[in-house]
Amino acid sequence: MGSSEKDQTFVKFDGPIIVGAGPSGIAVAACLKQDGIPSLVLERSDCIASLWQHKTYDRLKLHLPKQFCELPLFGYPKNFPKYPTKKQFVSYMEAYAKHFEIKPKFNHSVSKAEFDAQVGVWRVNTQDTVYESRWLVVATGENAEAVLPEIQGIEKFEGVVRHTSEYKSGCEFRKKRVLVVGCGNSGMEVSLDLCRYNASPFMVVRNSVHILPREMFGFPTFGIAMGLLKWLPLRMVDKLILFMANLTLGNTDKLGLRRPKIGPLELKNATGKTPVLDTGALSLIKSGNIKVVEQGVREITRNGAKFMDGQEIAFDSIVLATGYKSNVPFWLKGSDFFTEDGMPKMPFPNGWKGDNGLYTVGFTRRGLLGTTCDALNIAKDVSSQWWSTTCNIKQEFKSK
Repeated sequence: MGSSEKDQTFVKFDGPIIVGAGPSGIAVAACLKQDGIPSLVLERSDCIASLWQHKTYDRLKLHLPKQFCELPLFGYPKNFPKYPTKKQFVSYMEAYAKHFEIKPKFNHSVSKAEFDAQVGVWRVNTQDTVYESRWLVVATGENAEAVLPEIQGIEKFEGVVRHTSEYKSGCEFRKKRVLVVGCGNSGMEVSLDLCRYNASPFMVVRNSVHILPREMFGFPTFGIAMGLLKWLPLRMVDKLILFMANLTLGNTDKLGLRRPKIGPLELKNATGKTPVLDTGALSLIKSGNIKVVEQGVREITRNGAKFMDGQEIAFDSIVLATGYKSNVPFWLKGSDFFTEDGMPKMPFPNGWKGDNGLYTVGFTRRGLLGTTCDALNIAKDVSSQWWSTTCNIKQEFKSK
């Protein structure tokens, strides 16, 4: 045995081990607590919801109304607005954890988790402890690591380069020309924020994108879609949503924002790609304050970028709004439940349960609604095993 293994402490835990103290991990812990089952939450950062606290921009708000973003068993305060701010969402998460007395082990980074078939337990390695349990809940989510694209020449660039996980506000980019790579919700919101600080954003649109109004005729677009899906097939709902979006926003193709050939809901189900809910960026694109660059970046130079159509533009800074990815393949070993991209192979609603006591939460591509569904399923499944084992132990004790 190596010296590092000798230094490690071994801890056997009766309840499930949950990796990740974001909304997903906290939700599972709460549902288990409600059923009288203890859990151990391991979190690599120093706080709950660390992505929200450390890696989001200041002006972020929930894109969906709060009723679609509640965690199970505990709602938002009534005085919260329809679209809570980042600070309000974090305060909700902290109140949620306090209400259910969830106390994660912070600064516990999981380097490896593997099932030992001979003993029938999961072994979870952190920097100084090996934990053992019958159950492992993977709650690190779809957005664990920033995606940094390989762009030729970016190391030569003499200005500031930021991923959106490091971007806080447009304050440091005041009156600068900024290349924003990516046109999803983050790319749009960062471009909008940059305009508020008199910066000049140039947004690279690498792919087709669905842009929808956040609300239609005073009602949340997402709520309308959910209501229509109760009565109509998905493709019909997509057609109606797009018809109303075109009435509200106009033809986005004319702005260099081509819509995909399949509808927003169908695309979301098939690929996980979320439509952009417009919070004001589109009017700034129409006015020319946000410039859309339809050609992809061929190369970054010392002081700007060359594009596929040959034009070259000077920039002071670059913001990479290129999203996030799962990190599960780096630490979960010996399981074929996940793809190489770190997503469950089984699509929603069946991707929450694997073999040998393995569970996943927060990988549904359906936001906090998907998290709630997974968390309740996991708690119910673990609960049936937990109480069945407890009853068996009691019966064995009585028979003796």
